[in-house]
Amino acid sequence: MRHTPIFAALLGLGLLAQAPVSLAKNLVFCSEGSPGGFDTAQYTSATDNDAAEPIYNRLVEFERGATAVKPALAKSWEVSADGLTYTFHLREGVKFHSNKDFTPSREMNADDVLFTFNRMLDREHPFRKAYPTEFPYFVGMSLDKNIARVEKTAPMTVVFTLNSVDAAFVQNLAMSFAAILSAEYAHQLMTSGRPSDINQKPIGTGPFVFQRYQKDSQIRYRGNKDYWDPAQVKLDQLIFSINIDPSVRIQKLRKNECQITLHPRPADLDALKNDPQLQVIEKPGFNLGYIAYNVRHKPFDQLEVRQAMDMAVNKPAIVKAVYQQAGQLAVGSMPPTQWSYDESIKDAGYNPDKARELLKAAGVKEGTEITLWAMPVQRPYNPNAKLMAEMLQADWGKVGLKVKIVSYEWGEYLKRTKDGEHDISLIGWTGDNGDPDNWLGTLYSCDAIGSNNYSMWCDPQYDALVKKAKTITDREQRSVLYQQAQQRLKQQVPITPIAHSTVNQPLSAKVEDFKVSPFGRNVFSGVSLD
Repeated sequence: MRHTPIFAALLGLGLLAQAPVSLAKNLVFCSEGSPGGFDTAQYTSATDNDAAEPIYNRLVEFERGATAVKPALAKSWEVSADGLTYTFHLREGVKFHSNKDFTPSREMNADDVLFTFNRMLDREHPFRKAYPTEFPYFVGMSLDKNIARVEKTAPMTVVFTLNSVDAAFVQNLAMSFAAILSAEYAHQLMTSGRPSDINQKPIGTGPFVFQRYQKDSQIRYRGNKDYWDPAQVKLDQLIFSINIDPSVRIQKLRKNECQITLHPRPADLDALKNDPQLQVIEKPGFNLGYIAYNVRHKPFDQLEVRQAMDMAVNKPAIVKAVYQQAGQLAVGSMPPTQWSYDESIKDAGYNPDKARELLKAAGVKEGTEITLWAMPVQRPYNPNAKLMAEMLQADWGKVGLKVKIVSYEWGEYLKRTKDGEHDISLIGWTGDNGDPDNWLGTLYSCDAIGSNNYSMWCDPQYDALVKKAKTITDREQRSVLYQQAQQRLKQQVPITPIAHSTVNQPLSAKVEDFKVSPFGRNVFSGVSLD
């Protein structure tokens, strides 16, 4: 910056110390948690996916703020008449990032796509053996079973062959787990004996380049000057400021210490909406907060016990206290805005007397101890898990159960619940791709046990319906099967749906062109500051 004599004198006297002088277009995002890493295929939580989103691209991507799929690293694709073969033509001239240990010698090509997917497909893949990990989304959606092979037919052409028709296949490839990695970088990491760096020192093709990460503090990225779509890079620096406490995030937003935050407390919304320095974008939530009963733990292996737990929950009181004016009572296993939602499904209703009778008939003694796991973070589908857990503790106490509330750091919480350590857990979901299978298959199927099926529930009748629906392309036929599956799930009570929340996105009035994703993603490509 060039200083005039008067400016320099004032600066020297400290008279301009409080003046906001911007030297670059830097945006600070107040996030709510520390990611476990940046290898998106390993993770399912929004915290992890948000942190990796700026770094990567996929073959196809969702339009910002919408559910439609558009070309990305694949500039076009064709599907065979039988629906089993997908041919993707890759975009030319796409450059991978570099860091102090790696400089790419070539542009992105078909070898990178093969590496990305074969690592997930093949348990004997050299990199997977060097860096063993699991791929919960990939497995939870049965892609490990349904993708027969991935082949390179030309330097910039990749062909996926499926074993059976998957009506949601292209939408699935737009999800975070399908981020395209550098085969060349992976080879270098294996050669140097540092394969885990793919998770902690990420290399992608995205609009922002990873710089550094300090857990529980911040993540720093810089704008990618070599990005293949330069119009989408309007920031010099992107900084994630990690703050678990929602009140701290709001304070920082109001002081302009960050320009975007997420998951405000319902009690803060009126003040935020009345602040002239801020804007609050409000959208119907494509989400569900629910209670998951671990059917592998006694006494929750008994249907009567799960029915009793469900009837003992005073859902209207919880929605009023926890969600306040930003929640809608949930009845089904996915949001009403999802096509194929069955509107005929009804709740059993709040009936603690009947619940006590069912527990007694099932042999559950008065004073039986159970654990209820409560999330340590705010999510769009649950703004206050601690309060919800305390209300459930009181509800279930009224029917004779002694409830102990348990919590862990978010990453540990997810890991332990996926391993089935809990009796009951508070959890939820924000849709990823607009397809019913992303709810009914991803959350409740047999294949999803160990990934997103926190109930550990595997019902052959339900599973057959969901799997058959996925192989049909006609929407009406799929809807019939999905509605039958919803009825079965409601009868068997592996979960108690609680609420769908309205998404309120607070940000500085200076932020331009930020789009609220229906899938709960925070995407910073195309975003600028006035």
